[in-house]
Amino acid sequence: MGASLSSLTENESTANGRPGLGDIPENCVACVFMYLTPPEICNLARLNHAFRGAASSDSVWDSKLPSNYHHLLDVLPQRIYEGLSKKDIFAFLSRPVPFDDGNKEVWLDRISGRICMSISTKAMLITSGEDRRHWNWFPTEESRLD
Repeated sequence: MGASLSSLTENESTANGRPGLGDIPENCVACVFMYLTPPEICNLARLNHAFRGAASSDSVWDSKLPSNYHHLLDVLPQRIYEGLSKKDIFAFLSRPVPFDDGNKEVWLDRISGRICMSISTKAMLITSGEDRRHWNWFPTEESRLD
């Protein structure tokens, strides 16, 4: 079974003249990748050259980025992200990006591509926040923002 599977992933046609996965046009692979999750795309990119090329396509990663991802980039200096491919922008935004003096973080979920945000308690405006009868703030080692 392993020999037949490995022959499917070769770029050349197999010895018996039948086409393999490497013979599928890259743009067709890219169309299929638009329906997959980013981790699935990255795993399939390891199969062969055509899959790797399709996995680097801006059209594939543009479909994974939220429509308002430009607003996430607006909180950063342009020099950080200029010249990056859509795949690199997705990878960059998949890690927490601090802003507002480090009191807030924003990132993309690696599976769904949805925007996630973490807000420090110091960044919140709480009604009667200075009145100790209503609440107290306790610093903790477990928080990465406070």
